[in-house]
Amino acid sequence: MSVTILVGSQWGDEGKGKIVDILSNRYDIVVRYQGGANAGHTIQLGDSQYILHLIPSGIMRDDVTCVIGNGVVIDPRALLNEIDFLEGRGISLSGRLFISHNAHLIMPYHKLIDSLNESGKNKIGTTGRGIGPCYIDKYARKGIKIVDLLDHDNLEKKITQNLEEKNTLLKKIYGRDELDVNSIIKEYKEFDERIDQYITDVPIFLDNAISQHKSILMEGAQGALLDIDHGTYPFVTSSNPTSGGACTGTGIPPTKITDVIGIVKAYTTRVGLGPFPTELVNETGENLRKWGAEFGATTGRPRRCGWFDAFLVGYSRMINGIDKAAITKLDVLSNLGEIKVCVGYELNGKLLKSFPTTESRISQVKPVYETLPGWKEDISNAKSYDELPVQAKNYLEFIARKCGFEISIISVGPRRKQTIEL
Repeated sequence: MSVTILVGSQWGDEGKGKIVDILSNRYDIVVRYQGGANAGHTIQLGDSQYILHLIPSGIMRDDVTCVIGNGVVIDPRALLNEIDFLEGRGISLSGRLFISHNAHLIMPYHKLIDSLNESGKNKIGTTGRGIGPCYIDKYARKGIKIVDLLDHDNLEKKITQNLEEKNTLLKKIYGRDELDVNSIIKEYKEFDERIDQYITDVPIFLDNAISQHKSILMEGAQGALLDIDHGTYPFVTSSNPTSGGACTGTGIPPTKITDVIGIVKAYTTRVGLGPFPTELVNETGENLRKWGAEFGATTGRPRRCGWFDAFLVGYSRMINGIDKAAITKLDVLSNLGEIKVCVGYELNGKLLKSFPTTESRISQVKPVYETLPGWKEDISNAKSYDELPVQAKNYLEFIARKCGFEISIISVGPRRKQTIEL
């Protein structure tokens, strides 16, 4: 029996979809534990590309069961579109997909309010998918959960009460038309009919699986530095992508966790607003974006690119308890004659001893770099560690030493076969 947490170690977009797909052939169950349809996990199978937003990436393996935990907020339209997309590609979900009855539902007013907030002065750089407003209602104890769909009278009551408040906000604050309560109630009743077969009590389901010595892989969305508590606040997501969120988002207790794997991109990227000490606003940054196809899987927005930040990833290793790391997109660096790695931050002439998460401090830091030679050699066909150029090996050993973890997987391209396991 093993229960492994797989966590994004930077600002998201580290390549979790591919790594989950690679690892899932040795697990019985893959569980998504937080976030919503703002995530985009990309899997490349041959010439076909699959982008998953809610359903765990393990769904591409026929013998893997996939679970969406209570920590995930679910947009009915996004979920049904994903189910239809996968079934249209011949991927069966019957008996393989389970959804927590305690997961909260994203409502139409959540998405509208999210978009209106993002169009104002205090932008965060969200995807506008209603994630934040849904979590706000969850913690304000006004949320609507999947279990509420089972009682239509109670569902109508909750939606009506919530919409009275939201329509007042939309009309008086934003100057927008009110939403129609009856059409929303009708839509969510129809959603209930379609997803009823997938709903289960996830903590009991997973506890039984652990008792039967089944192996479980828990998949997070976004990355550790977007964590609402431990990230670069306020430019963060509204949930806990860190490893601790895996327990609260599924009902699996911490005592059952056996290991934590960090997904680490060989350089650094960030989508949206927020501080980014190693960002390259120059030709090198543009080249990394082009070579790495750095555009958001969910929004298509160009990602900001920069040098690898070992100081940031070292902090991530600490707060997540990362045992081993999967290094992704190493091949993207193959065109560079030299590569810089940030090994620390300087602020007001002094080296910082700890990673600063406040916007005011991290926006002022000066990265301290060490420069390593590049390899300028195509590594996308390398099948083993020994086949990598010595400069690539030195780079990997350097970042592993600076970050304090052991490397177990190296990805040199988007396809399954472009993976080196150590």
